[in-house]
Amino acid sequence: MATSLGSNTYNRQNWEDADFPILCQTCLGENPYIRMTKEKYGKECKICARPFTVFRWCPGTRMRFKKTEVCQTCSKMKNVCQTCLLDLEYGLPIQVRDTGLTVKDEIPRSDVNKEYYTQNMEREIANTDGTRPVGQLGKATSSSDMLLKLARTTPYYKRNRPHICSFWVKGECKRGEECPYRHEKPTDPDDPLADQNIKDRFYGINDPVADKLLKRASTMPRLDPPEDKSITTLYIGGLGDTVTDGDLKSHFYQFGEIRTITIVQRQQCAFIQFATRQAAEMAAEKSFNKLIINGRRLTVKWGRSQAARGKDGVKDGVSEMGTRLDPVPGLPGALPPPPSLDEEAPANYFNLDPSSSPAVMNITLPPPPGINPPPPGFGPPMFHPMTHMAPPMPPPMTMRPPGTIHYPSQDPQRMGAHAAHGSRHGE
Repeated sequence: MATSLGSNTYNRQNWEDADFPILCQTCLGENPYIRMTKEKYGKECKICARPFTVFRWCPGTRMRFKKTEVCQTCSKMKNVCQTCLLDLEYGLPIQVRDTGLTVKDEIPRSDVNKEYYTQNMEREIANTDGTRPVGQLGKATSSSDMLLKLARTTPYYKRNRPHICSFWVKGECKRGEECPYRHEKPTDPDDPLADQNIKDRFYGINDPVADKLLKRASTMPRLDPPEDKSITTLYIGGLGDTVTDGDLKSHFYQFGEIRTITIVQRQQCAFIQFATRQAAEMAAEKSFNKLIINGRRLTVKWGRSQAARGKDGVKDGVSEMGTRLDPVPGLPGALPPPPSLDEEAPANYFNLDPSSSPAVMNITLPPPPGINPPPPGFGPPMFHPMTHMAPPMPPPMTMRPPGTIHYPSQDPQRMGAHAAHGSRHGE
């Protein structure tokens, strides 16, 4: 700035003199009793190259000193902070904001055109109250859902930390804990975030931070309207027991006329049918991923036509509304199919070895002592001989043979069998 007091009088009139900077909450810091130094015409603006008033301050404990980088005219043209050049409303880079609002940058790059454009912007700013942006940004009335999802709603004071100590990286820092810089491992030098330019951020081109946010926005879930224009029904899930049809009607009536509201209490969901497709699309766009009623976040999806619902049904783990059903752990697997009627499988109910029969089946049992068999031709025989046609009937528990002893009560020695036989032979 070699301009003398007597030369360039016109340009000197355009130098900026301010009493307080235009800052975001993050750059200002969390300390309400902040102290600033003010240097009148301290440096040139890094965008328009005009001298402006430079402010310098420390935003908090163990934070680095910060200062204003651009003049207030350039800050008001883009509605950005004078230090970090992020949007004052959303806290996002200019490239992301302009993409969300579909605003085209029209600031010229050459020095002469830039000076002329800046003077026109100053005249327009002077005719306003200073609370609204000017230029193309002031004409953008509607906000974008992408900006609302990406916007930073709370200050990010971590951005004010000191830079990394280069001596500590080389192993030569001797200050220890008194070093005002950070003793941390630096990031990858090939990281695109390590190479940032203030002019690229202001003009909204080649900004690595903006590219990262735009990639994140492209991967965010969105609700596309179905191709069938006859569908005007929205599916609302996760109602619980607190959300009623009156709550749903009080929220969705603002988008258009509602034809019916059907609540399925068993599934804790509802179907809202609008009178027009335009009203249904507006309700889906304004409510997707941000509908909260009575403290519950509700799921908003498009309904399906009756033809598609009857054709597809539920298959391959997908429910009727198109949601993927997760498998329930701990359930048994699928049972094997039953044998066909053509296959004659033996009925083995007791898991017995089919190659061998029980021992009791292979014994031709004589009648027990004291019981005479019936004469031939009178009554059915009590004991059937072993044949290959039909298996023999097992004897009753009281007529088991004196073979294998299973229980003490079946022992003939204990039942008095010898005494009975001896007395009968004595007779």
